Amino acid sequence: MGKPPGRLDVVSTPIGNLSDLSERARSSLAQADVIAAEDTRHTLGLLQSLGLARPLVSLHAHNESERIPQLLERLAAGETVALVSDAGTPLLSDPGAGLVRAAVQSGYEVRAIPGPSAIMAALVVAGLPTTRFCFEGFLPAAARERRERLTALAAEARTLVFFEAPHRIAACLVDMSTVFGAERPAAAARELTKLHETIYRGTLGELAARAAREENFQRGELTLIVQGVAAEACAGKMAEGELRRVLPLLLKELAPGKAASLAAQLCGVRRNEAYRLALQLHEAAPPPSPAPRRKHRDRR
Repeated sequence: MGKPPGRLDVVSTPIGNLSDLSERARSSLAQADVIAAEDTRHTLGLLQSLGLARPLVSLHAHNESERIPQLLERLAAGETVALVSDAGTPLLSDPGAGLVRAAVQSGYEVRAIPGPSAIMAALVVAGLPTTRFCFEGFLPAAARERRERLTALAAEARTLVFFEAPHRIAACLVDMSTVFGAERPAAAARELTKLHETIYRGTLGELAARAAREENFQRGELTLIVQGVAAEACAGKMAEGELRRVLPLLLKELAPGKAASLAAQLCGVRRNEAYRLALQLHEAAPPPSPAPRRKHRDRR
């Protein structure tokens, strides 16, 4: 009788407090033939704290593609592979998606061993809506790209969840306050489940000011929760954006009053609102260049 087919266990590990490791996760790690770890040194420390000793191989962003064939060979040999990240649930802003996809495509069983997640932990203590949310992971490190990404999310109605590095948190909150509005409710969860766990709640403007003056705010792992815009505000922002797109086109052919009337109907806004913007755009527009004088041919 042949050996049963291999299996991939995706194992959630503690984000700080070792007591959060489930008994099922401990059993999965103990029984694994090999553990694929984001950082083998970090996972070795976890195993030692649990009194376990298992073979480890590294699997991170820079070597995942070359590791996948090796791990598939082990699955083909009937082994059980446990996939872990440094903390929390693998694949969520962590490596492992390629391995899971390859294992599924090859027909191997992939089993989730659920547990700690900074996303869920921050959401449930933020005091903000949780019915609908979206996870955006880390924003771009460069300021310009970060603001562009935030601008694309400004009209998002769902609660937004971000990870951010401590040395960028102050600048990130300033950008969020500028793009989303200083009055947008938010929360920052620092060092979740650890000794110095701190939850900062308030508006984005208040959090930005606090991050600038408090050194501890800029230390440790950070998860940001930002409330989405209300449906009415979202519709209003979309209408305003469409108005600003349409009006300049109409003003090229029509007088401000006529352009405003037509734009108001097209974009679903009030005519006086469209007219005010039409006047601003009309007054700010450069005067038309004089038509070039046509040269007369010398018919002598």
